Amino acid sequence: MRAVVYHGPMDVKVEQIPVPACGDGELLVKVDACAVCGSDMKAYKSGNPRMRPPITMGHEFAGVIVENRAGAGFALGERVVMATSVACGTCAYCSRGWRNLCANIRPMGFGYNGGMADYVAIPALAVRGGHVVKVPASLNPFHAALAEPVSCAVNACENGAVSPGDKVLVMGAGPMGILNAVVARRFGAARVILSEINPARLKQAEVFGVDRLVDPSREALQDVVRDETQGLGADVVIVAAPAAAPMEQALELVRKRGTVCLFASLPAGKSTLALDSRLIHYNELRVTGSSDSTPAQVAKAVVLLASADFPAGRLATHVMPFEGFVDAIDLMGRGEALRVVLTP
Repeated sequence: MRAVVYHGPMDVKVEQIPVPACGDGELLVKVDACAVCGSDMKAYKSGNPRMRPPITMGHEFAGVIVENRAGAGFALGERVVMATSVACGTCAYCSRGWRNLCANIRPMGFGYNGGMADYVAIPALAVRGGHVVKVPASLNPFHAALAEPVSCAVNACENGAVSPGDKVLVMGAGPMGILNAVVARRFGAARVILSEINPARLKQAEVFGVDRLVDPSREALQDVVRDETQGLGADVVIVAAPAAAPMEQALELVRKRGTVCLFASLPAGKSTLALDSRLIHYNELRVTGSSDSTPAQVAKAVVLLASADFPAGRLATHVMPFEGFVDAIDLMGRGEALRVVLTP
């Protein structure tokens, strides 16, 4: 079969490799589509210590079951996606239901061979742990492949406690910022503000139904938020911009007893923030993070993607063959793509 194989930084090739065997308790899935994630771009450009080459890349995939050695509960021909960070199921975090925070987590495409291939074997541990989520037959597989990134936005909105009627500010209008804005609306947000300093990103965001787009380099974001919230501040601020400044500023933009959710991460060694503790203390703020997603959140993402008004087609901006992997990375690096979907 064909597979996108990682050999090291700047060394990824489409190769012919054996179709994986379907072991006891496993599922063999014929891949329909696999989206390229920002973490794939980082691995390609800078490497990833969790990846031991050679390994097949890709974790945002959708496909059809063609062999079932997992027993009852799955049928040949069913389309599935995954909560692709496979949890051990036994650690202290898994026992509390926090499978996305598993102490022994092994993501597909990093710890296991991933979905940028004609076929992928889903590990028995993932099947037992509920990481395999069925997809309605009516859902476009190119859209189903977005279940994993959509589920990460679901996690952020749940951690941020986005509720009906809320006014939500999302900082950063990259692909995941836009997804957080879209999902916040589905959680019932009455008003969504999206800030971004890149004009091209703001232009891309225009079609996603955001109430207010703001370029903080041209107008004072704090004034805009104050005007949009009758002077109170946002109920929830989700920081999807991978930069220290917006993370620090977020505390000034949220109302008393509001929530700041740090969705984006900063590079190791450059992740220290200068936060105004008085704002946290006197305003009784809640500051939380959001990392990855659980199988339950992937199932919620599938429901969202299957709804008629979810803009999946606008999120999957490019479709390419596996051989277009490097082109996809270039498009993402230039900010010209939201999600590139690769297909066999």
